[in-house]
Amino acid sequence: MGTIQQDGTHVKRSSSMTFALRWKHERVRLIAIIALISSALLIMFFMLLYGTAIKSVSVVLDGKEISVLTRESDLQHLLDEQAISVGEHDRVSTQLDATIKNGEIITIDTTSPIQLTADGKTKTMYTTGKTVESALKDLSISIGNEDKVFPALYTEVSDYAPIKIVRVKKEQESQTVAIAFSTEQKSDGTLLKGKEKTIQEGKAGTKLIHKQKVYEDGTLVATHVVGEVVQLASVKKLVAVGTKKPEVAKLSVKKPAVKIKRLSATSPEVDNVSKNGIEFAYKQVINNVTLTAYSADFASTGKEASDPQSGVTSSGAIVKEGRTIAVDRNVIPIGWWVYIDGIGFRRAEDTGGAIKGNKIDIYFESSDYVNKFGLKRGYTVYVIGPKKPTSD
Repeated sequence: MGTIQQDGTHVKRSSSMTFALRWKHERVRLIAIIALISSALLIMFFMLLYGTAIKSVSVVLDGKEISVLTRESDLQHLLDEQAISVGEHDRVSTQLDATIKNGEIITIDTTSPIQLTADGKTKTMYTTGKTVESALKDLSISIGNEDKVFPALYTEVSDYAPIKIVRVKKEQESQTVAIAFSTEQKSDGTLLKGKEKTIQEGKAGTKLIHKQKVYEDGTLVATHVVGEVVQLASVKKLVAVGTKKPEVAKLSVKKPAVKIKRLSATSPEVDNVSKNGIEFAYKQVINNVTLTAYSADFASTGKEASDPQSGVTSSGAIVKEGRTIAVDRNVIPIGWWVYIDGIGFRRAEDTGGAIKGNKIDIYFESSDYVNKFGLKRGYTVYVIGPKKPTSD
């Protein structure tokens, strides 16, 4: 019996030891799990503590610095917290979703829209500039020394203010042009009055003209002469102008130089003659006739152009070049036709105080031509009658 009791005691002691070991192992595992959970919670706590820590941030808005204490983690939430709105085209130094850090400086520059016209294009641009000059600098728009800017650079800009840049370009150009020669007149007492003689022919010169052309936006707006250089001087024309008075033949009362024969419609025709293909009869031929010329100007008639009688002959007819002549009515009747060798058919329509005897004054429209006509002698004149001959 004693042996059996000993065996029983041994078995019981073995079961107790197994239970103790199992309990010990379970306890160690539980402690490990608890420790792991505690560590995780601690880590989360520190992370949460870090995320909600107060940060000191500086916000520089349009040059004005604002110091901010915040628990926000990113810039957008910070701006919302401070009621700071940022436009689409405003310039921010940090992305809106970026994490902000303690001591960080964030710069925000707000922009304004302008309507910029330059280089043939108009577009809306956004700038931080407050004046035209600062806006152009901010947008890196280059301005040439000659370019024009509207409005002026010092003008303050407002939203959608129009700014126009006119590109100015200047180009130099050289051109060779002729220099017209001048004419100088010199009195010559050896020439009859009204006569002219060229002493020296004129010759044109040349000069180089330097011009500056101004273009605005590609369009020529002005041309300026900035310099001239004479390459070849011109040579003036010299003209001698006669001042010698013509010798006027004086009719002697006792012995007249010309025999005056009064003609009338009943005067007989003395002969026929053919001139310029026209055959006609004439009543008298006058030799050695002196010719002069006159016009309707004041120098010839003593009447101003405004005078109602200007251009009206003593016969009442209006003067006409190629027809009208002034005669001595005692030699050639008024209204009669004559033929002057070298001149042609003319009609006696006018008289004059200096037109006596064998002298005829021929009408021309040009005063200059009258001056050049001068006095001509030795002409033959055929006195025809009141009807002009024709080729029929």
